[in-house]
Amino acid sequence: MPSSFDDLLEHNRAFAETFALQGFDGVARAGVAMVTCMDSRIDPLGMIGLVPGDAKILRNPGGRATERTLVALVLGVNLLGVKRIMLVQHTRCAMASKSERELLMDISEAAGVDASWLDLGAIEQQRLSIVEDVHRVRSHPLIGERAEVGGFLYDVDTGLLEQVA
Repeated sequence: MPSSFDDLLEHNRAFAETFALQGFDGVARAGVAMVTCMDSRIDPLGMIGLVPGDAKILRNPGGRATERTLVALVLGVNLLGVKRIMLVQHTRCAMASKSERELLMDISEAAGVDASWLDLGAIEQQRLSIVEDVHRVRSHPLIGERAEVGGFLYDVDTGLLEQVA
């Protein structure tokens, strides 16, 4: 029976033919973790010259240091070889383009269901939110001085990273 995933499974079979990470222990070989947005214009490994196996990549709307993201960073720093953490937001991000209320109205309209109960985490002041997230990660008792933490803004039109914090 045909599936809407058939094309992706076909590409996966081709990928598996040259798969080179079997037996890999999951430690970040370059000692890097990156928190970034789920935006499809972002190639997290490519933008910093790394390849699969080098870094832990955590993605969410807006690239924020959420509670669950902090859990992943704690694991990365304490068990998986992470020594540097990059918090990367980007230009022209939907999460920073409208207010929480406006985004919720857009979702409600698109879904045809009231979404006002949802907490999206819209970003009102992007550079300030990067600074705040860097502080949040640096001050976590299970991360603290165990890793260097930097905040960055990625320009989706030039491919360049700017260090903000």
